Formats: sequence, C-alpha cells, structure tokens
Amino acid sequence: MKFRLEGKVAIVTGAARGIGKEIATALAKEGANLALCDLDIERLEKHSIKLEEEYGLKALPFKVDVSKSDQILAMVEEVVKRFGKIDILVNNAGIAIKKRFLDISEKEWNKVIDVNLKGVFLFSQAVARRMIEGKIRGSIVNISSIAGIIAYGPAGAPYSASKAGVNILTKHMAYELAPFGIRVNAIAPGIVETELSKSGLKNEVSRASRLKRIPLGRIGKPEDVARAVVFLASDESSYITGEVLVVDGGMISAVYFE
Repeated sequence: MKFRLEGKVAIVTGAARGIGKEIATALAKEGANLALCDLDIERLEKHSIKLEEEYGLKALPFKVDVSKSDQILAMVEEVVKRFGKIDILVNNAGIAIKKRFLDISEKEWNKVIDVNLKGVFLFSQAVARRMIEGKIRGSIVNISSIAGIIAYGPAGAPYSASKAGVNILTKHMAYELAPFGIRVNAIAPGIVETELSKSGLKNEVSRASRLKRIPLGRIGKPEDVARAVVFLASDESSYITGEVLVVDGGMISAVYFE
C-alpha cells in the first residue's frame, strides 16, 4: 500500500489535544514525519511517543507559543536541521474567549488575535521562507472556523474576527506563494466535539438545539477535519489553492431555516 504522504515532513501546531491531535494522527497514518508543537508539552510528548511506536516514524514535540516569533523561528530551524525540509504546515493552534462584545477587555481581544491570527501569519511566513529556500512545493493548511464566515454567537467577537482574518490571509498567501509552487488553503469546521466546544454541548438541551442546525444530524468529530487536512496536504489537491473548505455538516447552508 502506498501512503499519500510518505517521505513528507509536517508541522502541526496545537497538536496536544482535540482537532490538532487528530490531525497529527491522520498525517502519521499516511506516512508523514511530524514536528508537533503546543504549550502542553507533557501531553504532547506522550502523544508523540505513541505516534512513533504505532507508525514507525519520527514525531518531535516542541513547546511553542505561536504568538512569539522567536519561539517559532527556533522550532522551524530545528525542524529543518533534523529533517532537512518542511513539506506541510498545519496552523491549528487557537483559543476562544466566549464573552459578549460589550464585556470583552482589550487584553482578552489581543490575546485571541495574537494566537489565532498573528500566529498563523508568523508560522506561515517562517515556514514559507524555508520552503522557498529548499524549492519545496509545499502545502499550508490553516484551521479556521465557520465563525469566520457567519456571526456565530457562542464563539465570541475576537474569535470570529480572528478566523475571518485567517480566511482572507489564506487567500493573500495563496496568491503570493503560488509562483513558488506553495499551496495555501483553509478549513472552516462547524461544531466539533473538542475540549474547546464542550461548554456549548454540556447538556442535552444545548446539544439538541445545535443538532437542529446541522442537516446531517450529528456533531462533527476531530477526524472529520483531519481527513480534510490530509486531502489538502496531499498531491490529490494539487490544483486547489486559496480555498476555504467548510466542514460543518451543512450548518451554514441551513442557518436561516428552521
């Protein structure tokens, strides 16, 4: 059996849990060596060891704050030193502060924007420069959200603004990096069962109200997003760039219907 990403080197941010953890697993299943980062280094190290044992590849864990350019550059340099190249970057790290618009502080606003939007910019710039130097026809996949497309109340204004920024940044990057053979796409998940979303799914009433909005009739799973990442990271999507792929069970299409 030929693996779609055999011989590739992938960086995944926010890889210790939830969607990021599942993305790392899905890339490993397809044969990619991994460089994973998160602030929760203990959990990340355990997952990295498990991936190496299960799939016979390298999975290097790094403690990185994606809003800090010096930490990003240090990781990118080490990854190139250890693997010789970077083929894939998945910008998954993100946070949310679920407060009403009038209650959000400037500090809270800045924190969300720094991680969710500035982090994507900083990591993508650092990796793209290395891809260009190495003449790598790479793939960058940004994890956005339907909250960047519609005013999805529970997400919070800074989260939605950051993800809308990720969507348009994706298109700018795709345009500017295309001459170098680097593709850039985003995935906009709907409601997915993760620690970040658990407050909105904490009881049957709130879960039922959300299910009514999803035509496919189920809450998304991290692997639903991970499979889309593998597609966009692989040569099977070699003519796709600048796209925001919505993975939401049809939620946006039904948002105005009862």
